[in-house]
Amino acid sequence: MDPDTEVDVDLSPYLIRYKSGRVRRLISSPRVAAGPDATTGVTSSDVAIDSTLAARVFVPSDVLGTPQTLPLLVYFHGGAFALHSAFAAAHTRLLNALVSAARVVAVSVEYRLAPEHPVPAAYDDAWAALCWALSSCARSRPEVVPWLSAHGDVARLFVAGDSAGANMAHHVALRAGRGGGLPGGARIEGIALLHPYFDGEEPLPSESMDPGPLDRQWRERWWALVCAGRYGLDHPFINPLVIPAAEWASLDCRLVMVTVGELDPTSDRGRRYVEALRGSAWRGEEAVLYEDHGEGHVFFLRKTKGRDKAKEDMIAAVASFMASSSSANARFCPSVRSLGSPGAKL
Repeated sequence: MDPDTEVDVDLSPYLIRYKSGRVRRLISSPRVAAGPDATTGVTSSDVAIDSTLAARVFVPSDVLGTPQTLPLLVYFHGGAFALHSAFAAAHTRLLNALVSAARVVAVSVEYRLAPEHPVPAAYDDAWAALCWALSSCARSRPEVVPWLSAHGDVARLFVAGDSAGANMAHHVALRAGRGGGLPGGARIEGIALLHPYFDGEEPLPSESMDPGPLDRQWRERWWALVCAGRYGLDHPFINPLVIPAAEWASLDCRLVMVTVGELDPTSDRGRRYVEALRGSAWRGEEAVLYEDHGEGHVFFLRKTKGRDKAKEDMIAAVASFMASSSSANARFCPSVRSLGSPGAKL
């Protein structure tokens, strides 16, 4: 048989890999051009980081041409390490809305996808992109990315992502603590993990909500594909709950926000993540959990009638989380709550 048409791994309805190594992605991620967005008042531009990495940079249009600096957000899109794009319409809509609400400069990273580039390639790309963004904000290098050098404030640095991108944000913060820190002595103020993609050998109750095509066996096969079979479901890459309590001290950020969907099979993983922080040696100040009631996994990326209010509320909550670091008097919005009393310290 022709190895370019003979199926090696079939993970429909998302992806098929053939014996030749060719990958066919069965769901589309329509791309849109960068530029101004009249609805949000945000503009974007694409930039090459190196020969394999790129990014879409977002900034509120009204700060262009002014000396105003804003917090820097580095964002990683989701897609279970194998799907989607920073240049897709869904993630461009999300970043436009988030940049407008939070008043930040954002770098949305286009990293290499599995299975062509198996994990840990995505983590290496995430780290490289974060370091690039920090260096690009240096006033001594305005030729690199003018928007970043003019308006990005590395003293107010946030890292975020949805699904697999949230997983990547977690690992970037760990790497910052384990590897001697970020360039120039920068420190991550906070990480926002939106519906994080984590898994593990021990089933959790919420995972029973999806007994169909994304059941446990399917998820095991997916993880084996994207990591080329090198890591099990209890490897820290996919299951941070196996990290010893003492090692959470390496999570180098002051604030953590985790959002979960009430109807999302991964929701208990996000809840347990916050619980693990509570009982760990993490040196941060506050971790909060936000629940999207009645919503499924990354609902905020889809154009769904009747969901605009839920999307707006979640974006407002993330914006409030980032704003809380900018003012000693700022507080998280009421819909954001820690495990315990609202605003409780860990």
